[in-house]
Amino acid sequence: MSKSIITPAKEFEDVLTPDYKDLVDNGPYNRSTPVTVDDLGSFREITEPHPHCAGCGVALGIRLGLASLPAPEDTIIIGTPGCAYFALTQSAVPYSCTAFGNQNSVATGLKRMLRVRHPDKVKDVLVMVGDGGVADIGLDYTLHSWFRRENIATVMLDNEVYGNTGGQESGMTVQGAVLNMAPTGKKFPKIPVFELSKTSGCVYAVKTTVASPKKVGTAIRRAILTAREVGPSYVQIYTPCPTNLKFSPDKSLEYAKEVEKTYYRYEEYITEEASEYLRGIGELKCC
Repeated sequence: MSKSIITPAKEFEDVLTPDYKDLVDNGPYNRSTPVTVDDLGSFREITEPHPHCAGCGVALGIRLGLASLPAPEDTIIIGTPGCAYFALTQSAVPYSCTAFGNQNSVATGLKRMLRVRHPDKVKDVLVMVGDGGVADIGLDYTLHSWFRRENIATVMLDNEVYGNTGGQESGMTVQGAVLNMAPTGKKFPKIPVFELSKTSGCVYAVKTTVASPKKVGTAIRRAILTAREVGPSYVQIYTPCPTNLKFSPDKSLEYAKEVEKTYYRYEEYITEEASEYLRGIGELKCC
């Protein structure tokens, strides 16, 4: 992809919204150096204000992810129906919404096809979905893409609930949590997807929260880069949901910071092969 694809014909310039014009003029494409999370607010990463709930951790996670792509003009994001869908459909990066749960299978086929179609150009395929898509309905597809060592990066936006369908518990909900549709509390612990990633073929994996934006940015960038040449990668980001977890929308980052002290302590896993690769391209730096 290039900026020419999103640049409108002059005959249509006067009917496009200011948001779209801003995206063309100030989007993330074809810059001398890629944008980072430090640049948020100085460029357009979505074409219009997102429709997420106030204080939505998923929306913030998506914005941090979009600001961390090594090559946004050569990236496609694969997702599923769910809360993440709303901002991703408005993103400044090509996006494909799959059937719920099969995103890693679709990403696998797409990555293989892009290698054939563009043998001399790197095309990054990034899966970005919620906890339901990765840990519940899509767990089988996700794990098997890791077992096969597919060259794709997977990001879970973990809000610990099925947020846009009423507040059902997910496999990533904390044990004991009371939700709209789990009035007696979750009966079993969070599914250990991060631990599974380390034993299922991922060469790079990180667990972090939106309360640490630079760590999120570094993790997503490294995950995409290692997926290019070494093997599958995984980033698990805690993205709290004030609507269903029943806290004030302006407390999302405070909530995430508290969770960082317990079960979402920052952790980075990296194989020696991935470490050598990142060091060789000058990307293994302190975050």
